Amino acid sequence: MKIAFDITDGNPHAVLAQLGVIDVTRKQLLASGVTPRFVLTFRGGASYFTQTDVSKIKPADRADAARIAAKLRELRQANGIVALEQCNLPLAHRKLNAADVMPEVKVVPNGWISLASYQHRGYAYIVP
Repeated sequence: MKIAFDITDGNPHAVLAQLGVIDVTRKQLLASGVTPRFVLTFRGGASYFTQTDVSKIKPADRADAARIAAKLRELRQANGIVALEQCNLPLAHRKLNAADVMPEVKVVPNGWISLASYQHRGYAYIVP
């Protein structure tokens, strides 16, 4: 089962919840004998949570940002996760730097083009 998830929420609690449900879904598919092929893409406000430099994240959100980073590192190594991608377009507007994106997350020039490409290859598009 091929799914491309489009994660855009700037609320760290929402992003953590979305990542948790995505992981549960992955595990449920594996348990039922279905091989997941998941791509997680990040755009919009969720772009803050793919960064290694937390200085642009609100101090109150930094602990959750660290939990998100840990979950992303875990997911990147998990069976069924094909890719984690960060759209480059929202970075400059938010004063974020592509060089500060976590090494587990690939920066793509345009997330919409990437998502359309995955859909063209048979991936379902889901916005959590």
